[in-house]
Parts: sequence; C-alpha cells; structure tokens
Amino acid sequence: MERHIIQRLFKQHYAKMLRVARTILYDEQESKDVVSDIFESLLRGQTVLMPDTEERYLLTSVRNQCLKRIRHQETKLRMETASAAQPSDAEGENDRLIEIVEFVVSHLTEQEQRIFHLRFTEGYSYEEIASTEGISRVAVWKHLSHALKEIRNRFNPKGL
Repeated sequence: MERHIIQRLFKQHYAKMLRVARTILYDEQESKDVVSDIFESLLRGQTVLMPDTEERYLLTSVRNQCLKRIRHQETKLRMETASAAQPSDAEGENDRLIEIVEFVVSHLTEQEQRIFHLRFTEGYSYEEIASTEGISRVAVWKHLSHALKEIRNRFNPKGL
C-alpha cells in the first residue's frame, strides 16, 4: 500500500482505533503499540482496502490484535504460574537424559545412533540425513521410528 494512502488512513482513523484499543486493553502504551503494529503491517503488506470498508477493516484489526495480546498475556501468566508451582528438578532431568543416552548407545545400531544424533542433536531434516547417510528418506524414517519405539518401550512401558 502506498505511503500517502496510509498517511490518510492514519490521520482519518487513528483516534478511533486508539479508543477501541484502550477500551479493550485498558493500557495506553499497549493500545498505541497495537495501532502502530496495524499501520506497520499495512506498510509492509500487499493489503488493498476499499474505501467503503477501510474503517471496518481497521477497527476489526484493532479488536483482533487486542484480543490476541490478551490471550498471549494470559498464556504467559499461566506458564509462569505453572513453572512456579512445579520447582524444576534439573539434576533428576540430567540423570534421566544420561540414562537415555546410555540406552541409545547400548541398544541401537551405529547407523541408528548416527541418524538419531543428526535428527535430534544437530536438527537435520529427513532429507539432509538421507543425503548424509546415503539412504532414502523412508529408511531414515524407519530407523528413527525404530529408535523411538525402543526408547519409549524402555522408558515409558505403560504408554503414559
């Protein structure tokens, strides 16, 4: 969208958009951020607004962005509350990881170990692993599937 059109929209609708955002968020700075983000997305995007629907589009965008921010804040608060309620047991987690690594080394073939390492430590895609190992993507999937099945059976025998 052209800069002069966005300037016109800004002058014409900014105050109303800010009022809507303040009504939903009850926070001046957050409200300004929401409205600014909308105009920024118009500057960057390929959105074409029709004169008869531009106000409705902008106000709906404000409402949606405000609701999205509220959901994000609620999720963040839930995560913080949950993590505070459950103190982390880093030592126990490290022991568990060491146990899994020992199991992988002692129970998987060398090729399965390499594929497992490339996928979960190095973050390679199936395509990259297949290319590195000189096998098909299906073979990579089969090796990883077998390795994960073995690990699950050993460390989660009840399927919990």
